Amino acid sequence: MKRDEIETNLGEIEERFANIIWDNEPVPSGKLVKLAEAELNWKKSTTYTVLRILCSKNLFENVNCVVHAKVSREEFRGLRSKRFVEDTFGGSLPQFLTAFSKQKKLNEEEIAALERFIDEYRG
Repeated sequence: MKRDEIETNLGEIEERFANIIWDNEPVPSGKLVKLAEAELNWKKSTTYTVLRILCSKNLFENVNCVVHAKVSREEFRGLRSKRFVEDTFGGSLPQFLTAFSKQKKLNEEEIAALERFIDEYRG
């Protein structure tokens, strides 16, 4: 599967449900229904409807009544972040960091973490 085939635009409720799956996968679909009922107060039909939507976005698959992630939560977050920077800042990470740091002053720990990241990327 190509990474550009993964849909990263999720509504708040879709993302909450996706997190339930990631936290429990691989998860039998019957257990997923119970988890969604307990955590989201959903009926079985709602669970399966939203699961179909997330499967159509290429995030998950339901094979033999067991739901698996096609992409990890970390991969998903990376793709969503990359697309945000591409769409909003023309793909420029420096422009993103400039805009971000104007809204939130970076503390010394965050600056040190960015410096370590840059040093590792160069290495």
